Formats: sequence, structure tokens, C-alpha cells
Amino acid sequence: MDLKELNKILENQPAFRLTQVKQVIFKDLIENWDEAQTLPKPLRDQLKTNCPLTIEETHQISRDGNTTKALITLQDGKKVEAVLMKHKSPNSTTTRNSICVSCQVGCPMGCTFCETGKMGLIRDLEAEEIIEQILFFARLLKETDEKITNVTYMGMGEPFANYDQVIASIRTLNDPKIFNLGARRISISTCGIVEGIERLSEESLELNLAISLHAPNDILRTKLMPSNRKYPIHKIIEAVDIYVAKTNRKIMFEYLLIKDENDSEENARELALLMKRHLYMVNLIPYNPTDVYKPSTPQTIRRFKKILEEEGVNVTQRYSYGQDIQAACGQLATNS
Repeated sequence: MDLKELNKILENQPAFRLTQVKQVIFKDLIENWDEAQTLPKPLRDQLKTNCPLTIEETHQISRDGNTTKALITLQDGKKVEAVLMKHKSPNSTTTRNSICVSCQVGCPMGCTFCETGKMGLIRDLEAEEIIEQILFFARLLKETDEKITNVTYMGMGEPFANYDQVIASIRTLNDPKIFNLGARRISISTCGIVEGIERLSEESLELNLAISLHAPNDILRTKLMPSNRKYPIHKIIEAVDIYVAKTNRKIMFEYLLIKDENDSEENARELALLMKRHLYMVNLIPYNPTDVYKPSTPQTIRRFKKILEEEGVNVTQRYSYGQDIQAACGQLATNS
């Protein structure tokens, strides 16, 4: 779907047509211009020819039905993956429908534990291509009278390496006339690009910021995440402290637990020393196995978490979604 071409077509139309078009695409979630009865037929015909609403994709659903992974083919033939995760609360009838979107084809960061990182960077996504991923799942959820409740920029790519397009897509999500998704329901996960953290602190958006840390010292983090050479832990912490001071927003530090790599009791105590700061919290993530690393045992994870709790660190543990369809954290990769 070519949203840029759509804007060109509407340039010579009355201003209210844009409002009508946004309504049918993003609110009514039509998939064919024939459904847009508020538009005159000549315009519908022109849009059908020059701007079809088709999203080219294939998708898989996990065995438990809680995760859907979509492989979306872009106009140039490149492919990206995006994931829908259904979080069902045991004490409520409500479901949180969280979409994990990609912002690049591949990724330039080269994290050794991540399948996407093995692809290298192929290209950045345009804001419209990020929105296309979200639109696909909005249409899918419409079939069961559900809506997207959360969006996380945690898929393929490093969001702050494509900062302008990511923020442009977020403003589209946040726009009351389009998706009308509250900023506090949108999260960005970064490897720790300091310039991006600094820029985000100046935005008028109350987003959730997550830092992919995964190690408590520079030697280990550089082994796992080559970006640590340019952005060592102390520089990231300095930028985050400034961010917290400016925004008063809580910061999530993500920590994958990898067997015999970063899951020792000593690692837990090192991490606790780093995390004893205002509005810091740690999210422990059981590693999803690849051909390089293995996940920590449940007993090791419990011990690691207990040490953090005893040291007064605010800590949670993430449940893993979609491992069986290669949709879990660190498993997204395509042949593009």
C-alpha cells in the first residue's frame, strides 16, 4: 500500500477528502476502495488503480493462539516481520493486543544473540511502511471485534538508527484522526544509542523507553553487543539519567538471561549496583534459543531475580511469546 501516492492523488481534491480517506483506511479499516461509499466513484476508481489497499503478507499463528507473526512484503520486494501478542489477564476478561513492529529491514547493531543482527542492515523503513505493519494487524483484529492496545518498536532494526521515520510513524499512531493510540501505550526499545535518547527527551511525547542492556559490565556487553564499543554502559546511564530528569518517566532495562554468559550471581549483583536509581526498573527476559546461545535454566532465573529483589531493584520477568513460530524476542529474520 503506497500512502505517499495516496497523498499525491488527494492534492487536487477538496481538503475534506483527506479526512474522509483517513476515516475509511484507519478507522473503518477497509481493504477495498469499493467499500468507501463516502468517496465519489471516479475517485474510488482512481485510487483502486493507483493506490490499492492490499497488504502483501503471509502469517503464522502459534499453537496456543496467543501470537501471530506476519511476513510483510514491501513495494520493492524487501520483507519485514511483525508480531501480534495477545496478553490475557487471568483475573479479567480483557485482552491486551500488543503489536511488535520493525523499523528496518535487517539491523546494523550486530548483537551476537539476535537472528536479525545476522542479516546486517539492508535498509531503513519509511514511516508508511511501519504503519503498514500496524494496519495489517488492526484489520486482522477487526475480524474478532478487537483493537490494538499497545505498540512496541522492538522488532527488526534499531529504532534510533532510523529516528525520524520512527517518530513520524509514532505521531501517526498518536493522531486522534488516525489510530488515536495514546503515547503511553507506545514503547521504543534501543540498544542504547545515546543521541536517540537525548533527542527523545526533547520530544513532546510521553512514550515508554526501554534499554537493551543484557550485561552489567562493558567487557561482557561488548562481547554480546558490539555497539557497546561506541556506547559503553556509563554513557548510556548518563543519557538515561538526563532523560529521567527531563521527563520524569520510568525507564525499563531489558536483560536477556543467557546460560553461562550473563546469568551468574556475580552478574546479578553487578546489575543491582547499576540499577539502584530513581525510576529504573529491570525486565528479565528468558533467552529464546538460537544456534549460538542457550537460555538460562528456570532455577537460575529465579535466583537471579531474587538477588535483584533483595538488593531493592524494581524487577519484573517477561513471559516469552511465539517461540514455536520463531516470533519471540531475537528470533525475527527474513531472507531480504
